Amino acid sequence: MNAVLRSVLFIAVICALIFIACSFGKKASYKNVGTDEFERLIADKAVQILDSRSKAEYDEGHIEGAILIDVNDSSFKAKAGATLSKDKPVAVYCRSGRRSRVAADILSKEGYKVTNLDGGIISWNAAGKPTVR
Repeated sequence: MNAVLRSVLFIAVICALIFIACSFGKKASYKNVGTDEFERLIADKAVQILDSRSKAEYDEGHIEGAILIDVNDSSFKAKAGATLSKDKPVAVYCRSGRRSRVAADILSKEGYKVTNLDGGIISWNAAGKPTVR
């Protein structure tokens, strides 16, 4: 192959790779924080607090002002879309931090600015932070 053809082929391959990389869905982007930073965040009344656990878990004790939307519910995305505002940050938690990471991933892909409580309500309670029933 001559040098010009190799250069054109190289550029075509690079362009194809860039196109493929950009074609994949929106990348999730959220922040994981500890209990103290989460507490500072939710002190701002503009922040939407989302409990992503089941109703039974929520009823055992939750962070004051938290909205319950179970991430394991098949209509989680629809309920979140009908309840949460994309114009306000979302602070999400669950029992241990695993389900809330799933919720944070879904929400951030939908365009919400999300912060996840690392360690969930277990770490919140261990740090002596307040909950309500």
